[in-house]
Amino acid sequence: MSEVTQAETYGKLAGVGPYGVRPGHALITMVEPHIGHERAYNRWYEDDHFIAGAMAMPWMYAGRRWVATRDLQLLRYPTESAVARPVTSGCYISTYWVTKGRYAEHLRWSVGINRRLNDDNRVFRDRTHVFTAFHEQVATVYRDGGEGPRDFHALNYPYEGLVVTVIDAAGPDRRSKLLEWLCAEHLKERLPGSPAAMVLAFRPHPLPEDRMSYVKQVEGVDSRLTLLWFLEQDPRLCWNEHFTGLDSIVADRDLGSVELVAPFIPTLPGTDRYVDELR
Repeated sequence: MSEVTQAETYGKLAGVGPYGVRPGHALITMVEPHIGHERAYNRWYEDDHFIAGAMAMPWMYAGRRWVATRDLQLLRYPTESAVARPVTSGCYISTYWVTKGRYAEHLRWSVGINRRLNDDNRVFRDRTHVFTAFHEQVATVYRDGGEGPRDFHALNYPYEGLVVTVIDAAGPDRRSKLLEWLCAEHLKERLPGSPAAMVLAFRPHPLPEDRMSYVKQVEGVDSRLTLLWFLEQDPRLCWNEHFTGLDSIVADRDLGSVELVAPFIPTLPGTDRYVDELR
């Protein structure tokens, strides 16, 4: 395709399809760099992959990286996690918003660009994907009724912490019941007075069959919910009061099982801050 034809194609694509601001979909990817490769991984991801493998793609309009230092890793529960084995694995997580209604187009670009990056030797091998999946957004619950930053601002506003909660419903037919209880009761009771300004809820999309071989297929597609809690303070300052015991609350309701509750703080772009605090 000539450069002129290619440019014309971009112009035509911009004139069709959804182009709203809502985060209809998300990429959530939690990764463990192999021991001894932490600094190299951090520089590769931040200097290259965050941009060329994510933010430069069509319809991915916001992204932020987060890190769990060793003390934050040790706060995670449950110990026997169906998501992270061991539960402390996955010290970096990246979160991205994809425009509502544009998941299919974005996914095809994502597969294509990652093949190209792989062929060009721009893929970092010394890492393990602990929890990587595209998700569909199914709810947002605000502490203050939507005053202030809203969900589409969440990755641009300088929140000081993130808590990732993964819950497996007690069967595919119970996920809607679990989501209803979370939004109508649990989060509305838990958010007032807490440091969490909002919670976004997602359900996972299956990854395509032509995904890169180093990324495993998503588990719990029919039964899993992932919650992202955006905090106005460091999670270490509020953990015991606000984030312990979530597993027992869900279990007592017989709605499913909490498989991961994990706190993170934002990385500082352009630096290797926290790399020496991972182990």
